[in-house]
Amino acid sequence: MTDQQNTGAGAEDEISMDDWAAAMAEQEVADAAVAEPAAPDPLPANNLFQELSGGADSGGGVPSNLDMILDIPVQLTVELGRTKIAIRNLLQLAQGSVVELDGQAGEPMDVLVNGCLIAQGEVVVVNDKFGIRLTDIITPAERIRRLQK
Repeated sequence: MTDQQNTGAGAEDEISMDDWAAAMAEQEVADAAVAEPAAPDPLPANNLFQELSGGADSGGGVPSNLDMILDIPVQLTVELGRTKIAIRNLLQLAQGSVVELDGQAGEPMDVLVNGCLIAQGEVVVVNDKFGIRLTDIITPAERIRRLQK
C-alpha cells in the first residue's frame, strides 16, 4: 500500500472511532437517565389543543378547522313535557289512554341536543309531518348557568 492509501484508511478509522465514541457516550447518558429517572418538567397546559374558533373560512362561512366535526351525528330531541307515574298505573295503560304531562298547552317545547337544552320552539305541521319552529336559542352563558343548578 502507498502512503496515500494508508493515510486514507487511517482517516476512515479515525472517523469511525469518533462516531463510535460519540455513540457510546450517548448510550451512557441514556443508561444514566434510565437508572435515575429525573422528574419530567410539567408542560404548561395553555395551547394544548388547537383553537377551533379561529382560522380561514371555507366555502360555507364555517372555519375550515371545524370541517372535521361537522359530520358527527348528535341526538336531537323535542320534549313536550314530563310526568312521573307509578308502575301500577303504567301497567294499566291501554290504547287510547291519556297521560297528563307537566307541560302547558301553547307552552314552548324544549329542544335538546344529546340531552342538553339548546333551544325552545313551537310545534308546526309541514306536509302532514310534525316539525318545530325555533323561537328561542339558549345562549352558551345561559346553558352554563343551567348546568350549575
